Amino acid sequence: MAEARAAAGRKSHKGRSAAGQAASRRELISRSVHSAEQCLRDHDYGTAYAHYLLVLSLAPELKQDFKETFQYALFKWAEELYALNRNQDLFNCYEQAFELYPNDDVICNSMGEQLFRLGFRDEAAGYFYKALKLNPDSAEAKENFYRVANWLVERWHFIMLNDKKRNLMYQRAIEKAVQAGCRTVLDIGTGTGILSMFAKRVGASHVYACELSRTMYDLACEVVAANEMQGGIKLLHMKSHDIQVPEHIPEKISLVVTETVDAGLFGEGILESLIHAWKNLLLEPKNKDFHSERYGQVIPAGAVVLGMALECPEIRKHHRVFVKEVAGVKLGVQFSSPVHSGPKNDDVAEPYSTEKMSRVPGGYKALSQPFQALTVDFNSLQDLESIASGKTCRISVQIHEQGQLDCFITWFVLHLDEEHSLSTEPSEETCWEQAVFPIQNLPADGYLVKPGDIVVVDVSCPDCYLRLDLVSVSRGGKLDHTTSCSNMVSGNELCDALASLHTSHQQDIVQGPCILDPNEIAMLNNTAYHESFKVAINKVISSLAPGDNWASNGVLSSEEHYSDALYVLDVSEGFSILPLIAAQLGKVKSYSSVEEEQHCATLQKLTERNGMSKESLEFWLNQLDTDDDVLKRPKSDKLWSIIILDLVEPCGLIRQEVMEKAAIARCLLQSGGKIFPHAVAIYGMLIESPTLLQECAVQGTEPTLGLHIAPFINHFKVPVQVFLNLSTLPCVSLSDPLELLRLDLMDPCLNSFSFAHDLKVQICKSGQVTAIPFWYHIHLDEDITLDTSQETSHWKQAAFVLDSPFHVVQGEEILLGVHLQNSNISMTLKRPQQ
Repeated sequence: MAEARAAAGRKSHKGRSAAGQAASRRELISRSVHSAEQCLRDHDYGTAYAHYLLVLSLAPELKQDFKETFQYALFKWAEELYALNRNQDLFNCYEQAFELYPNDDVICNSMGEQLFRLGFRDEAAGYFYKALKLNPDSAEAKENFYRVANWLVERWHFIMLNDKKRNLMYQRAIEKAVQAGCRTVLDIGTGTGILSMFAKRVGASHVYACELSRTMYDLACEVVAANEMQGGIKLLHMKSHDIQVPEHIPEKISLVVTETVDAGLFGEGILESLIHAWKNLLLEPKNKDFHSERYGQVIPAGAVVLGMALECPEIRKHHRVFVKEVAGVKLGVQFSSPVHSGPKNDDVAEPYSTEKMSRVPGGYKALSQPFQALTVDFNSLQDLESIASGKTCRISVQIHEQGQLDCFITWFVLHLDEEHSLSTEPSEETCWEQAVFPIQNLPADGYLVKPGDIVVVDVSCPDCYLRLDLVSVSRGGKLDHTTSCSNMVSGNELCDALASLHTSHQQDIVQGPCILDPNEIAMLNNTAYHESFKVAINKVISSLAPGDNWASNGVLSSEEHYSDALYVLDVSEGFSILPLIAAQLGKVKSYSSVEEEQHCATLQKLTERNGMSKESLEFWLNQLDTDDDVLKRPKSDKLWSIIILDLVEPCGLIRQEVMEKAAIARCLLQSGGKIFPHAVAIYGMLIESPTLLQECAVQGTEPTLGLHIAPFINHFKVPVQVFLNLSTLPCVSLSDPLELLRLDLMDPCLNSFSFAHDLKVQICKSGQVTAIPFWYHIHLDEDITLDTSQETSHWKQAAFVLDSPFHVVQGEEILLGVHLQNSNISMTLKRPQQ
């Protein structure tokens, strides 16, 4: 009995002890929750995160209740850690969060964003992909995955794999070499592994393939396994330069296959890779003094680079500012794109751009016959090293047609062996574009060349990149001293040199040309764009300050004060002269969001050259703590009279967070102030375009000669294709253009649709709908509209590509579903219910 009472007492004591522990636990949780909430109010996000971590560790049953608040604390604390460069602590916080929420798509997406901006694109893609699998409706994860997919698997992979002729020629050349005795193969830059699989399929005994990109390496592993060749192909996640014999491959190999060639032939590093391979990985080449049965060779065996002089208004528009005045603002400074064909400039990094010349708007005119610029033998180490040394070859090109000399283009004939070749000339249907070498720093009227003129060009490969540099133009066979590029000095440069005697250090920054992105140059050349803004801005200024605008011939003198001026804020991305256009319209103080020091100095120089006082222009980001405050109120008690928002990216997409920025901007406007543009309408139409399908996804096994590649690489396809020129896109219109969506930035209540709705579309031609291209009507006000599909526009267009073609019949009505969230647009087609 005594033992029973003792046992009962112990049980009672344990019960009281457990109850006490539970009460203490509840008290600790309550205090921690209270402390976390207080820390959030005090913006002490690190401590708040730690408190929530404790709460959820002690009480997992509360995870759903505090999920959103925990996420908020985590994301805010992660931002602070990122700003402090405490990256390891940042990753530790996310690891702790995943222990609590292992399958949370929001945290996965956020982790991907952190990794992406720290440069870990492969890892970021994994988290975006996981977030999308967890929640296929997550617009943020979808947009992020599409963005990173373009980095990880570049769009040319799809076009290349769909190029059946290219694949067939490579397979035949590889088969010929293997049957001739080259039984050990190394595929450099294997990508999806297609060339390696060709080699294994035609009888190679040992195949090795290297790939530096982690994403492409993983993809190649999947593809090789799916085609049941994993036992016969050894995949190496490394650069070919790092491969060693016998550590990675047991002995030197007899055949290297590679397709690491870009539009300029050498831009993907084929020269360096093959020089290293011949020295370290390949058997000796076959030659008349070498009779061994085992020898080394390369596919492709060689190439010929061909060039041509062209007149092309579209290339001129993107690489040379040819207007002297824009909406009343005299330019008078020299601009240049980063792509340059002329005496080498250390500030200019890109020797060429690339274009599909058959699809350039406005076309082009050949001013010369094709000329041979360079030849290369990939089976000769001596030849490879000679080209890589950067030696220059001078070529004289005779002009056959009169026109403006805007650029040179090059293409190449790739000799896989003596029998099989591929050409990338503009008239060929090929996966390659052409290399474009724009000619810049010319007289204002450019180079007008005539038949009989001789253009002298230097061809070289410094840093293993092809360069074509214009040296001089001989008029009728005689050198015109005014057109010798190496000595040519423009009037603007002379003025700059004289002005430099009296300018500040900051102005010295722009003694050379001001480097602008090609899209920024095209925008400067778009006079209609700037004139439209000038008229719209002047309307607002006239309504807010009648009688004060156009004071003293349109600008304020340096003695005048700006206490009663109107404030204009331009938050356009990149270089913009809209603040100067506004500043010349009267008592206006303009604020520019330009960041680059060179661009700021250029705008200041333009301010002075147009007779405006320095006080008329300020650089707004210099006055802010962070770029996120770009729309904050000026330091004075004044509000903005005009806020210029940059709605559309040059590629053809709506910029992120447009409506959020517009909502903030509306709160910062003075009475009668305006946001430019006040509205944007998205237009589109239904088209049939096999070309877009080819560029968006691999089309089955036929182009890849029976190999299963499409299901794997198509995981990285994106439905929206950008940087399109609708005027030259091969397509058939199946409907008339119609307004898809309208966004009103001044009054969101006037938006004609929600951001998700169905539209009835009348079919005007029977066919297969494969895509819906879209563009914008940008309404500066009720009367002034900019159409981004116009020939003069500096914007490109975009298109939503359907997963599978949708058959339509002339005369029927189809429902087009349009959904826009942030800058992510999606569309669906269906038939109305009967």
